[in-house]
Amino acid sequence: MARDSPNEDDDHENLIHQNKDKSASFRIEELQSPIRRRFSKGHYLFAAIVTVISLVATIYLFFSSKICGTTSDRIKESQLRALYLLNKQRSSLFDLWNHTFGTSNNITAVRFDQIKASLLDQITLNRHIKDTLLSTENGTVSVPIVNGSEICRKIDPKSSKRRTIEWKPDPNKFLFAICLSGQMSNHLICLEKHMFFAAVLNRVLVIPGSKFDYQYNLVLDIEHINECIGRKTVISFENFMELKKNHARIDKFICYFSIPLPCYTDEDHLKQLKSLGISMGKVETAWKSEDIENPSPKTVKDVEEKFGTKEDVIAIGDVFFANVEKDWVLQPRGPIAHKCKILIEPSKLILLTAQRFIQTFLGSGFVALHFRRHGFLKFCNAKKPSCFYPIPQAADCIRQMVEKANTSVIYLSTDAAESETSLLQSMLVMNGKTIPLVKRPPRDSAEKWDSLLYRHGLDGDDQVEAMLDKTICAMASVFIGAPGSTFTEDILRLRKGWETASSCDEYLCHGEEPNFIAGDK
Repeated sequence: MARDSPNEDDDHENLIHQNKDKSASFRIEELQSPIRRRFSKGHYLFAAIVTVISLVATIYLFFSSKICGTTSDRIKESQLRALYLLNKQRSSLFDLWNHTFGTSNNITAVRFDQIKASLLDQITLNRHIKDTLLSTENGTVSVPIVNGSEICRKIDPKSSKRRTIEWKPDPNKFLFAICLSGQMSNHLICLEKHMFFAAVLNRVLVIPGSKFDYQYNLVLDIEHINECIGRKTVISFENFMELKKNHARIDKFICYFSIPLPCYTDEDHLKQLKSLGISMGKVETAWKSEDIENPSPKTVKDVEEKFGTKEDVIAIGDVFFANVEKDWVLQPRGPIAHKCKILIEPSKLILLTAQRFIQTFLGSGFVALHFRRHGFLKFCNAKKPSCFYPIPQAADCIRQMVEKANTSVIYLSTDAAESETSLLQSMLVMNGKTIPLVKRPPRDSAEKWDSLLYRHGLDGDDQVEAMLDKTICAMASVFIGAPGSTFTEDILRLRKGWETASSCDEYLCHGEEPNFIAGDK
C-alpha cells in the first residue's frame, strides 16, 4: 500500500500531549504537611498507617482461608509465607518508628523523604503479602497499589544552581574536533566536551564531516546549537572548507592523551584528513603520560595553558576520556550558558518520529529499558560485582520497577538476540498478566509513524535508528539503563535536559539513580 504524501507543513506540527490520569488510591504527598506541621499528628498518622496495613493483611488472611474452603498444602504454605512477611513488615515499621520519631520533634525535608521512601517499601511488601494470601491454583487476584506518579516523581533541575561559561568565540579562530573512540554515543560525548574546550578557548567549533567521522547532521540539529547560544559557535566541516576555499590548514594539532597512542588515533586517520585537503604540522602531545585508562583530573586553567595559542586553526583529540571539570561539565543542561533546555539534541525529524511512535504504540506513561547484551558479558564480568545479569534475575528487577512505576508497558531498546528477549518476555508476568515488551517494528508501508524518515531517505540508517531509540527512551516516564553504557548516558543527558528524569530512574538491578560518568568504560 502506497504512503500518503501530506503537506510538508503538516509533518512538522507538534503532537498534542496526552492527558495523564492523576488519580491515586493512596497519595503520599498529602501526608507531608501534617507531619511537618505537628509532631504529635505524625505519631497518630504513623500509628494509623501501621494499624491499617496490619489490619488489611489480617482480614485477607482470615478470608483467604474461608474462601478457599480447603486445607491443602498449597494454601497452608501461602499462609505461612504471609505470616512470615507480616512479621517482617511489623519489625520494619516499628524500626522506622523508633528511629524517626524517637529522636526529635522536628522533621526536616530530608527526614520526611526518608519516611516516605520507607513507607513505600512497606506498602510494596504489603502488596506481596496480599498476593501471597490470594494465591490459588488458578493464579493471583489483582489488587490496587499506590499510583506510580506518586512514587516516581519528576526531578526538578531548578533545585540546584548551574555553573556556566559564556561561549563568545573569535569568528576567525577555530577548533577542529577529533572524536575517534567507540561508536556514535562516545562521539557525542566527545563532541560535547569539545564544545566546552571551544568555549574556554574562545573558538568556533568545527564539527567533522562524514568522510572522517559520522554524518552528524543526520541525527543532530546543528543549527539549534547556534540559535540557543545566540551567535555562531559551531560550523560544519563543509562550511569550514568553503570558508578556507578547500585549502584548510591545521596550524597546531595537539593530542590530549599520549597513551596508548597519541590522540587515540593512527596514521590512517591522519592520512584521511590530508586527503580531504587539510594540511597540518607535526602532531604534539599536551601531557607525556596522560593515559586513557587513568585520566587525571584537569581544570580550566590546565586547558588554557596547554591548548591556548594564537594560531588560527587548532585540532584537539580525542577528549572522550578526558576528566576536565567533571562536576561542571556533567551538570543538567551542560556547562555552557544558553537559552534552551539542552544544546545537543536530536534532529526535528527524529523528535517528531519518536512522538508519533509513542502515540501509536506506547501512550503517555511507559517504562523504557535499555537492555544491552552484545559484547557486554566480557565487559561486565570484569567488574566486581558483575553488571551482566541472567534473564530470570533481570526479569525480576524489571517487574519490581514496573510495579513501582505502576505502568503497563515497557519500551525495549536492546541488541539482545531473539532467544533472550523471548525468554525475558515470557518471564515478565505480574498478577497473571503479561507486561508487553514493545520494540520498534520493521518498516511497513501501511504504518505512518515513521513516514518522515522514509520520505527523507533516513529509514534504515544505523545512526538514525540509534538516535530514535535514545529519543523514545528519553521521553519515558521511567528509564532503566545499562550500567557502564555510553548509550545509557546519552539518554540520561537528554532526560535531564528535557526535564523528563524521574526519581525512579535506575540501572538495571542496581536500585539506584544513574550517575554514570563519561569516560567510564
